[in-house]
Amino acid sequence: MRHDKGALLLIVQFIVLSALFILDWNYQPQGIVRGALFAALFALTVIHLSVRYRFTARLKDMAAALRRATQGNTNTRLLTNDDRHFDEVIFSINELIEQLAKVHVRTIRSEAARKSLLSNISHDIRTPLTSIIGYADALKDDIAASSEEKERYLDILSGKAVALKELIDEIFELAKLDADEMPLKPETLDFAEIVRESVIGFLPELKKYGIELKASIPEEACSIVADRVSVLRIVSNLIKNAVEYGKDGKVLGIELAEAEGKYRLLVWDQGSGISPEDLPRVFERMYRTDRARNPATQGSGLGLAIARALAEKHSGTLWAESEPGVKTTFGFVIPKRGAVSRD
Repeated sequence: MRHDKGALLLIVQFIVLSALFILDWNYQPQGIVRGALFAALFALTVIHLSVRYRFTARLKDMAAALRRATQGNTNTRLLTNDDRHFDEVIFSINELIEQLAKVHVRTIRSEAARKSLLSNISHDIRTPLTSIIGYADALKDDIAASSEEKERYLDILSGKAVALKELIDEIFELAKLDADEMPLKPETLDFAEIVRESVIGFLPELKKYGIELKASIPEEACSIVADRVSVLRIVSNLIKNAVEYGKDGKVLGIELAEAEGKYRLLVWDQGSGISPEDLPRVFERMYRTDRARNPATQGSGLGLAIARALAEKHSGTLWAESEPGVKTTFGFVIPKRGAVSRD
């Protein structure tokens, strides 16, 4: 309290009034009215001083609560009293602490996700690099017995190098999306034409794996306002995911239709599907099921995360549903004239 000038002035006022009251009582006993006024002023000063001390104590409690919150104890809350102005401040402080608690939780989750992402990236980069080094050493040491075997080694090296480049490209693309450094160029597009273009790009793979295509795409234009490259990437990633993980079902379904002022694209397959435990996490970065981590599977675990980020920038949504062994569907909804987010 020694730094509280207001309280110090009140104490001085109290002392002066006490002295005046004593002098007036001793030397002017006939001044009953004056004495009563002095007594009232004395009482008011005492009340004022008491209120001042309580006010300062409340401020100290608030400061202590804020210190505890900033030090990590986000369960701290202040209790209200009957002072309306104080209560408004307390409500604001409690709301601030609650927001701080949410930020703290998000930070913990983000840190855990970052560590998991780095671990997965390290694994997925190290694996192809190890293979590349191994086959390069084999070629250098003339381990290959024939020209055909050398060609096979070179094909494997090429495939591993391409897969590694695709993984690195996707990591950088996702980093740019996070930093909002990927410029979008919105323009009027025919969504149906983009879907057809994407499907045509996968026809060789469908033929290679003997996958039957069941497509339902409107002949008329489906106009949207979006970035062409981004929408192509979203659709291609969904089809690529269905072909890679659902090729055993030998069927790929593509359905595009209008629904409540939006266009809805469904990409489905009849492969082994996704378990209920894995389904909520399929759009997480680098998340793959045990089946997806089969060495024969080429997915990086970033394609769906990139697709979701791009969809959100176009005011769109992605979702997934699966009945294992029966049907797995990925859906993409985009407004007919959705505004591209630049935030």
